[in-house]
Amino acid sequence: MKESISVLLKGAAMGAANVIPGVSGGTVAFITGIYERLIFAIKSLSGSSLKLLFKGKIKEFAEETDLKFLIWLGIGVVVSILTLAEVLKYLFENYEKLVWAFFFGLILASIYFVGKRVSRWTVSCILLLLFGAAIAVVVAMMKPATENDSIPYLLLCGVIAMASMIIPGLSGSFVLLLLGNYKLVMVDSVSRLKSADPEALSILIPVGIGAVIGLVTLSRLLAWIFKKFHDQAVALLTGFVAGSLLVIWPWKEAITETFEHEDRVKEKVIGYDWQLPAMSGETAIAVLLMIIGVVLVWLMEKSGATAEEAPKES
Repeated sequence: MKESISVLLKGAAMGAANVIPGVSGGTVAFITGIYERLIFAIKSLSGSSLKLLFKGKIKEFAEETDLKFLIWLGIGVVVSILTLAEVLKYLFENYEKLVWAFFFGLILASIYFVGKRVSRWTVSCILLLLFGAAIAVVVAMMKPATENDSIPYLLLCGVIAMASMIIPGLSGSFVLLLLGNYKLVMVDSVSRLKSADPEALSILIPVGIGAVIGLVTLSRLLAWIFKKFHDQAVALLTGFVAGSLLVIWPWKEAITETFEHEDRVKEKVIGYDWQLPAMSGETAIAVLLMIIGVVLVWLMEKSGATAEEAPKES
């Protein structure tokens, strides 16, 4: 039961992360230590496991797919989005720099502890760490492309958006913005879907197919990479998370674009103007929250290590 509650809380953290621009659920899964388990669980949802389900072999299906883990994680994500995420959204809207500062501290400390999972830092691991960080920085500084509603491009949008949701350090909605199709997919098409507009389906179906292809393909690819090149994979993903700190930096001005559809208006961040902090009381509080974030991660890691070292009862 203790493990289930832990997974539930980590799912809640993943759900809450969706409210923060630039912070993905994949990042939270990675820094909380459940990323690899999640990837292997998604990969296990294959034809062979579904056959067990259709044959009524529920217990075998649950064991093969790590179903208990997925259920508790899913409950945490959903409950968080419906409850905790709203609180976080309020805090973000009213105390933006302070929320960024706390998350910056959390992720900064997590990078160190995640990096410790690499058993041996070889030259290839170091190069992949730097490469991952560089990719995340380049993505953060890119300018959005123009809109494109061709089916091949929509399929590509679905694949890349889903891939970015799985890969830590990248935000799916932000990647859609960079691809130029955020307004087309998330604003116009989703709005028209409520009125059963066939044009909406002509956009969302290819994106959905691409997303499924991205999820299935990437989960299998990542599972294979983790098995064959574990240290290199962790180093690369650690680089992605490190590079994402540029987006989480508290002292920046967001460059936004407004998307309108009928009576619906949605504002989305398309870039940032980074700054150095000014000497003020707010800056002092922000630095304190960063330190609290770092200490919190350290305490959680120390608690987890103590639990692992504790002798089991015979």
